[in-house]
Amino acid sequence: MRDLGVGFKYLLQGQKWVGRHGRWFGFGLLPGLVTLVLYAGALVGLGYGADDLAAWATPFADDWTSPWLGIFRGTLTALVFAFGCFLAVITFTAVTLLVGQPFYESLSEAVDRGEGGEVPESGLPLWRELWISARDSLRVVLRVAFYGVLLFACGFIPVVGQTVVPVLGFCVSGFFLAEELTAVALQRRGVELKERLRMLRGRRLATLGFGVPLTLAFLVPFVAVFLMPGAVAGATLMVRDLRGETGGDDSGKNDQEGGNLPSAGGDQEVHHLPH
Repeated sequence: MRDLGVGFKYLLQGQKWVGRHGRWFGFGLLPGLVTLVLYAGALVGLGYGADDLAAWATPFADDWTSPWLGIFRGTLTALVFAFGCFLAVITFTAVTLLVGQPFYESLSEAVDRGEGGEVPESGLPLWRELWISARDSLRVVLRVAFYGVLLFACGFIPVVGQTVVPVLGFCVSGFFLAEELTAVALQRRGVELKERLRMLRGRRLATLGFGVPLTLAFLVPFVAVFLMPGAVAGATLMVRDLRGETGGDDSGKNDQEGGNLPSAGGDQEVHHLPH
C-alpha cells in the first residue's frame, strides 16, 4: 500500500515543480487550452445536432404516436450526448498530448535536466514522434474502450455493479491515464508501448496512486487543462524512479530545474522545441 502514496507523491511533486517554474507552467497550458476549445465546440455542435441524429437513425419510429415518439427519441438524444461526453473524457488527455507533443517533450526534458544526469532525446523527426504518439494513443483508447464495455456489462450485476464496478472503472482509467502521461518521457527513452505497460504493471499501486486522483480531477476538463503541465512533470519524475535513474550533483540543480540558470556549458534558459 506504500506505493499508492509514492505515486501520489510524484503527482504532487510535479504540480510543485511547474509552480516553481511559471514559464513552464504557462508553456504547458497552451495545448490543453487549444484542445479544450476544440472539444467545447464539438460538444456544443453535438448538443444542437443530437436530436437530428437520433431522428435520422430511427426512421422506423416516424409513425409512432405521442408521447412514445418524444420519449424514445428524447432518451436516445440524451444517450448520444452522454456518449459524446464519455468519449471526450477518455480521449481528452490523449488528444492534448498529441496536440502538445513538442511542448510536453520540452517540459519533460526540462524536468530531466533539473534532476541531473542524462537528458534522453529520441532523435526522431517531429512527424515520426507524432505518428508514434498517435498510434500508441489509439491503442490505449481501444484498450480503455474494451474495458469500458466489459465494466458497463458488469454494471448490471446487482450490488457488485453499483459498488465494485465503479471502483474498478476508476482504477482502469487511472492506470491508462498514467500510461499516457509517462509515455512522454518514456518515448524519448525509446521505450515501446508493450514495455511501458509491463513497467507500469510492475509498480501497479504507484501507477494507480498517480493516475486515479488525476482521473477524478480530469472529469472536469477545465481542471484538466491546469493540471496537465504538472501531471507531465510528475510523470517524468515517476519514470526516473521506475527506471532507477539517479541524478547528478544536487548542489547546482535547484535553480537549473527549469533551465533558469546557465550551466558550465552555456545558457540553458532557452530550450528549443524538437524539430
